[in-house]
Amino acid sequence: MITRTIISTPTGPPAVGPYSQAIKAQGLVFVSGQLGLDPATHQLVDGGVEAHTERAICNTQLVLKAAGSDLDRVVRCVVYLTTMEHFAAMNRAYERFFDKDKPARTTVAVSGLPRNSLVEIEATALESRRSFASVLLRLATQFRRQPA
Repeated sequence: MITRTIISTPTGPPAVGPYSQAIKAQGLVFVSGQLGLDPATHQLVDGGVEAHTERAICNTQLVLKAAGSDLDRVVRCVVYLTTMEHFAAMNRAYERFFDKDKPARTTVAVSGLPRNSLVEIEATALESRRSFASVLLRLATQFRRQPA
């Protein structure tokens, strides 16, 4: 049976709809799309796409930490932009957080985002090394118990 854990943290902005901030399952953390919302005011940060990108990644990090992970464990991101004209500016901010061991990434332009944000970023990360090792051990044990 696959177990899943809902991740929620008061240190990050709350979800702006009927969904979880993140779900932890099978050694992975699935972080819902994060906007450039200030966790204290729940309003978009001032500035352009670079400021929105920085804040969205910082919010992602807050959720990951609540799940026992961090940005260095991210394996994939999906970035949504309101226009591809923001691509270079988003990349400048993005690479400040992912300067080595870059995760896989998809970037798409969309017609609009919640709260009129210029960017939204979702991430998939590995759990902490210790948690991931325990998941692998549990799966290996279950595999050995299955009849041939």
